[in-house]
Amino acid sequence: MIDFFLYDDTEDTYSRYVGFAGDHGRYDLAIIHTGRFFGKALVLNTQSSRFGIIGTDDLNEEGYVAHILGLTPEQGGEVEEFLKDVIVTDMGDME
Repeated sequence: MIDFFLYDDTEDTYSRYVGFAGDHGRYDLAIIHTGRFFGKALVLNTQSSRFGIIGTDDLNEEGYVAHILGLTPEQGGEVEEFLKDVIVTDMGDME
């Protein structure tokens, strides 16, 4: 039995599931926007079971998306370009 929780919260999220093909591969992503990660989104690569907490600042870090999602540099660039259009800076932007 667990006697001590660090946290146990429930909150509404905005989730998007998208599959698309680029020049270097096919991508299946789940993008979950929540207030939990300081305005960043939880991005899951459902093909590799890798995920990362990604914000607009992370999209400017060369190679970060590829590394965190387990992609080649070319694939990471394609996913990065897509995420630049869907990662929001404020949950109010989703409405």
